[in-house]
Amino acid sequence: MNARDSAPTLAQIVTTLRAARGIAHKRDIDAVVQVLDPAPAVRHQGHTLAVGDDCAAIPDGDGYLLFAIEGFINEFVEQQPWFAGYCGVMVNVSDIYAMGGRPVAVVDALWSRDGDAARPVLEGLAAGARVYGVPLVGGHSNRRNDREQLSVSIIGRARRLLTSFDARSGDHLVAVIDLRGRFQEPHAYWNASSGAPAERLRADLELLPAIAEDGLASAAKDISMAGVIGTALMLLECSGKGALIDLEAIPCPPGVDFQRWLTAFPSYGFLLSVPAPDLEQVLGRFAARGLSAASIGRIDDSRTLRLSMQGQTETFWDLAEEALIGCGPVRAGQGGV
Repeated sequence: MNARDSAPTLAQIVTTLRAARGIAHKRDIDAVVQVLDPAPAVRHQGHTLAVGDDCAAIPDGDGYLLFAIEGFINEFVEQQPWFAGYCGVMVNVSDIYAMGGRPVAVVDALWSRDGDAARPVLEGLAAGARVYGVPLVGGHSNRRNDREQLSVSIIGRARRLLTSFDARSGDHLVAVIDLRGRFQEPHAYWNASSGAPAERLRADLELLPAIAEDGLASAAKDISMAGVIGTALMLLECSGKGALIDLEAIPCPPGVDFQRWLTAFPSYGFLLSVPAPDLEQVLGRFAARGLSAASIGRIDDSRTLRLSMQGQTETFWDLAEEALIGCGPVRAGQGGV
């Protein structure tokens, strides 16, 4: 029996998700953006380039230079230093692929205590670089700190973009997740990466730029610490859209607590805005590689995210009344929706 059979009520799920740590971290972005006051969005070859996406996208020749960075929570680096280092590459690679790109290189900044304290973090970084075939080309170190602290940055290139700002009303909201993993206890990190064949991991990711270059999706975002629902909310906020999501349609591993699953950060997980005529082809490409993909809802103009389960519907978030990351179309300079 799937754990969702004993799931809490929809109202309980809404309350729990709104208070989730991953959502709280994303709320913090709004205050940062207000202080930085970034430049307005620009349109370039049919794509919206704006602050708030998985990567900064900079027009460059016949494509785009992609630039992203990730910092890691101190307790995670302390408790699982090797995996934190590995994730330094893995999560950055996901950001690049989510935007239709391919990674070029990573650099790290690692502060640590002296002695061998930094060794497992560095070994994890090296392992991630080998698995994903992305060279670690430099960085910054300080071995006179009182703890281990890690940040990793990446550059990549895309021929054709998938942004968070271009979802279209009427599109299917597709979730794709690699369910062939396990939780990296005690955290809600779903690890389908470490220990898996490197060739398989790279080929699975290659589906994203192929979908972008074939014009099969309007927008995309990688599933982050905010989970499926929080990530969907960020995608909708950036695009100035809304959606109705069927929770029962979300791919979920057997035996996993469903409410915990909704807050999971999967090693391979993406949301895509897919036009109806292209849905079956997109789902088929993922299925052919053993990845679990499904349409979990439809994009609309409501600017509200509603969740449905077992015949009931609840409003999770009204973006017209409350921002999450503060990177919607009005701030991005696109005007009203």
